[in-house]
Amino acid sequence: MSVEQDTTHFGYKTVNRDEKVGLVAEVFHSVASKYDLMNDLMSGGIHRLWKRFTIDCSGVRPGQKVLDLAGGTGDLTAKFSRIVGPTGEVVLADINDSMLKMGRGKLRDKGIVGNVRYVQANAEALPFPDDTFDAITISFGLRNVTDKDAALRSMYRVLKPGGRLLVLEFSKPETKVLSKVYDAYSFHLLPKMGKLIANDADSYQYLAESIRMHPDQETLKEMMQQAGFEGVEYYNLTGGVVALHRGYKF
Repeated sequence: MSVEQDTTHFGYKTVNRDEKVGLVAEVFHSVASKYDLMNDLMSGGIHRLWKRFTIDCSGVRPGQKVLDLAGGTGDLTAKFSRIVGPTGEVVLADINDSMLKMGRGKLRDKGIVGNVRYVQANAEALPFPDDTFDAITISFGLRNVTDKDAALRSMYRVLKPGGRLLVLEFSKPETKVLSKVYDAYSFHLLPKMGKLIANDADSYQYLAESIRMHPDQETLKEMMQQAGFEGVEYYNLTGGVVALHRGYKF
């Protein structure tokens, strides 16, 4: 394996591939307790509209089985739990134990039990049988995965034929003016907010950098197609600051 293949990006830093999982884990262990509060502050609450749009585009119905991958504190899981009902199931999966515990505690406090299961899992090697899920969502998680191609192939494998993947992720703004405003916000205001609210500027600096290193809309569409997905399309939200990609397994 070449030196280039042995390394990957952690934000703007180049690190060994086997180091990245641990480094990302440290970030999310650090931010877990303030994750929901920071999401609301960082997006002005708009992340709730992005997630609602994702659910509306998922086509999930009662009785179906859903994987909420990198599900964090369970915003999507909570909504899907109500949609699939007692005959369906939602699996909230996250590689980070701290985030998984926060999600489990939050959902149980809301009385969401019975049709939700919690699994600690790496997106690159999902511990589920082939053809398990009717739908998979990964919300603001793909950019933290070391081998995104492997993760997309793994998601494809565990989807049922006719199933669909929805990837909600920060992306590339559609205009230069918006890009400049977004950069100023991300690299100046965001770390300061992280320091003030979560006492952790470094983690939010990484999150800003990780967004810039993530594939743009067209590149991610091509990656999904190469993993086997068909009918791949994307929707730019908030001027392309966020994009929702959807693809099907036929």
